[in-house]
Amino acid sequence: MIKNFQELIQAAKNQKTMRLAVAAAQDEEVLVAVCNASELGIVEPILVGDVEKINEIAQDHHLNIGDYQIIDKKDLDEAARSAVELVSSGKADFVMKGILDTSILLKAVLDKEIGLRTDSQLSHVMVYGMKNYHKLLFLTDGGMNIAPGLEEKVKITKNAVQVAKAMGIETVKVACLAAKEKVDPKMQATVDADALKKMSEAGDFGQGVIVDGPLAFDLAISKEAAEIKKFKSAVAGDADILLVPVIEVGNGIGKALTYFADADSAGIIMGAKAPVVLVSRADTHEAKLNSIALGSVIAANK
Repeated sequence: MIKNFQELIQAAKNQKTMRLAVAAAQDEEVLVAVCNASELGIVEPILVGDVEKINEIAQDHHLNIGDYQIIDKKDLDEAARSAVELVSSGKADFVMKGILDTSILLKAVLDKEIGLRTDSQLSHVMVYGMKNYHKLLFLTDGGMNIAPGLEEKVKITKNAVQVAKAMGIETVKVACLAAKEKVDPKMQATVDADALKKMSEAGDFGQGVIVDGPLAFDLAISKEAAEIKKFKSAVAGDADILLVPVIEVGNGIGKALTYFADADSAGIIMGAKAPVVLVSRADTHEAKLNSIALGSVIAANK
């Protein structure tokens, strides 16, 4: 089991080098992170974008991209389609967002002709590493799905479980977050959480997955809180995945972990035929490298 991001980087280095297509690669921070990942032997980059700007950034930052395949696509829509088509045609293993709007890349990902569409739901999974939690913590979905219904939550959960399994977790523990532990018809989050728990007990999420809920945040991550409240659960205090009811909860928890808990992180979009690496300009260099390594490990386990 991968317990921290150092082990994630090492795992990515130890496996087969994966081919990464970067859409609109003429972004300074993305290009630096991609080159770093390449130097570590994690990825073989294919840069799609404005070749003149890519070369200019490489010269300014003394980046050695001489051996990289570069596809000149100045139009952002064309760059996105070209990068995604590299993956759908088997010439690349996963794709990364460069300097273009997320909507442009996802439009290409969902394109019926050249895209990576599946019958699943696209969802965002963040992975956090903190000094005051005993293992990596997966959070979904604080980045894409605004107010998912039960059917969407099933798919979002399965996507996150896939990430956790790729990280070597044999028994994945999922906490369905809500404001309280008792089912209340007036609180849809509790109703959905209870339904997901029952589905897990019926085996709908497969072997090695335990879903419990509803759980308040403290019960999900603190054994002490669970003991005080006399709440017995295999997930309480030992959650791998936090499934949030709405995007605001996930976004708030994620930002709090980053800025209050000084957490390291990585992020990925799941639900397509291949992982999609999305990084924010506010992300640290380490977070960008972590995200590339995460995408590489998931792609190798597809």
